[in-house]
Amino acid sequence: MHMPRRSKLKLPPLKLGKETIGQRIARLRKERGYTQIELAEKTGIPQTLITDYERDKLRLHPEMVIRFAQALEVTTDELLGLKPANGNSGNGKASLRLLRRVKRIEDLPQSQQKTLLKTIDTFLKGAGK
Repeated sequence: MHMPRRSKLKLPPLKLGKETIGQRIARLRKERGYTQIELAEKTGIPQTLITDYERDKLRLHPEMVIRFAQALEVTTDELLGLKPANGNSGNGKASLRLLRRVKRIEDLPQSQQKTLLKTIDTFLKGAGK
């Protein structure tokens, strides 16, 4: 197998911010409440590769850019850092992390639910919401 040659072109650096593509993938994954295993299932690749992409050990090729963008529900421009992402939770959908927590609250006894919801309401009033 041939290794790709490094380009000898002297191109000006792209201004894509301080976040690497791997860091952006990890951030978007966490914002949507996915584990690496869940993202691996959505992209169809092993979880170990998700780790390698997030740590910038692997470069994305075009097919993987599309797979990650579709799985994370962002545009390829947003994934690559060419355009800011639209909000935290992707297209107005609640994050899976939040939904899991709500489910755990629903599983609590009614008295504990009331206590917890009062605490949340108190916090939100104090936060000016």
